[in-house]
Amino acid sequence: MDPNPPSPAPCPSIFRWTLGFLLVGAAWGLTTPFMRRAAMKSTPIAHPAVTDANNSWAKRKMLGLFWAVVDLLRTPSYAIPLLLNVTGSVWFFLLIGKAELSLTVPITNSLAFLFTVLGEWWAEGKVISRDTWIGMAFVLAGIALCVQSKLT
Repeated sequence: MDPNPPSPAPCPSIFRWTLGFLLVGAAWGLTTPFMRRAAMKSTPIAHPAVTDANNSWAKRKMLGLFWAVVDLLRTPSYAIPLLLNVTGSVWFFLLIGKAELSLTVPITNSLAFLFTVLGEWWAEGKVISRDTWIGMAFVLAGIALCVQSKLT
């Protein structure tokens, strides 16, 4: 038996947890309206294999889906927000490995909702209604209650 067992890793500060939650929420929420806008503006490129009558219906559908994804990924206005969104997912998996699961999941998903609303305002100029502001305040209050319940 080891007389000097390794000491547990120091727990990150509340600032680091908060920053991690905010980064994941922002990466998920802010990027979604930009990906949506890019997807809506995308015009598919004609690919002969998709319309070739010699191909089966299933093959045409699969090729159509494949080329739609490839065309979107070739578009920087879609690919860059997608890369940031996926990066947020990596951060999330790092967080759930360290932070308490019952806090990480609701907080990051709730923050993603808040950042999506702000992203729609920024990307599409959507007006944030009074009811939405009230709902966002309730979401923040819910996050505060979740955190408070874990502190006591």
